[in-house]
Amino acid sequence: MFDECKDGLVLAKLINDSVPDTIDERVLNRAGKKIKTLNAFHMTENNNIVIESAKGIGCSVVNIGSGDIIEVREHLILGLIWQVIRRGLLGKIDIKLHPELYRLLEEDETLEQFLRLPPEQILLRWVNYHLKAANWPRRVSNFSTDVKDAENYTVLLAQIAPDHCTRGPLQTRDLHQRAEQVLQNADLLDCRKFLTPSSLVAGNPKLNLAFVANLFNTHPALDPITEEEKLQVDDFDAEGEREARAYDKVIKGSVNWRHVNKLPTNGNEISRFKAVENTNYAIELGKQNRFSLVGVQGADITDGQRTLTLGLVWQLMRKDISETLSALAQRLGKREISDAEMVKWANDMARKGGKSSSIRSFKDSSIGTGVYLLDVLSGMKSSYVDYDLVTPGRTDDDAIF
Repeated sequence: MFDECKDGLVLAKLINDSVPDTIDERVLNRAGKKIKTLNAFHMTENNNIVIESAKGIGCSVVNIGSGDIIEVREHLILGLIWQVIRRGLLGKIDIKLHPELYRLLEEDETLEQFLRLPPEQILLRWVNYHLKAANWPRRVSNFSTDVKDAENYTVLLAQIAPDHCTRGPLQTRDLHQRAEQVLQNADLLDCRKFLTPSSLVAGNPKLNLAFVANLFNTHPALDPITEEEKLQVDDFDAEGEREARAYDKVIKGSVNWRHVNKLPTNGNEISRFKAVENTNYAIELGKQNRFSLVGVQGADITDGQRTLTLGLVWQLMRKDISETLSALAQRLGKREISDAEMVKWANDMARKGGKSSSIRSFKDSSIGTGVYLLDVLSGMKSSYVDYDLVTPGRTDDDAIF
């Protein structure tokens, strides 16, 4: 199999299968009338296109080059293949494609919080939703030990496709036989992919993830949402254009807008490939400005990875504050604005508003109550704060409020 990958053609087809139209296959070198046999140069060109395209759809390609593919370094090729397949399967777990995912929200969970979950967690949520609907007592928290006995799969298939699948495999004691029966049920739904009875019983997490993702993509079995619920399904910002605007606002002239894919004028959504191109560019701009973004890929932002996205936004905010303070110091004829000067200004503002609160440094624990910050705002403009709504902030809930 790996020898078939060395010229890049098979990998290019795999990428286009996962994310259609990523590669224009007309640019690839092929054996034919013009080229009798592909040489190393032709293969290198093909594999460079493959690697750049894989990066464009969000794969991590830091440790692989065209030479690794030509030299058939199996572990690197296998890693790339898995990433491409994973992107193709998990990229479709999107509320824009499946508005019915709204059904998976838990009590008191906002849509924004739900959309920040990694695709793997959404799939687990989907499986457990159907297990609960089937009145089955078990739940899954992983794609390994919790599914290896095939019981949960048996119930899941019977729940999402009761006209084709039954709970019959639960009566089979031999795990391999039960696994085969489950896969036969999946075959009735045209979903017998990725898993074999042995890999199911072994609890292979990658293959089980692929199996469940394919099952969801073809048979989500979730009730359509109502018109009222559609109003609550807000657009999820994953196109990367806003990050570019933020950079341009904070660091004037830092964005080359020719590198930014805009939303289509016809009102359609931007494709995932173009969205990842945008967020990759946002990561590149961050690195140019010495942000710490080790291991962060544009696809992480597109997929709404909360921690990584907040890390980028926080560094951009810090850069904005730094630029603002530098400009202020320059206007005042100073080299920089010290922490002591900022603390003095804030305390003066609080006193101007008729309040006695003050801090000694930005590490002062009283800042955590929120009252001091409100006093500073009131000193800036009295109409900013309605003190009838202000609590002492002694508890965590009061402080957050």
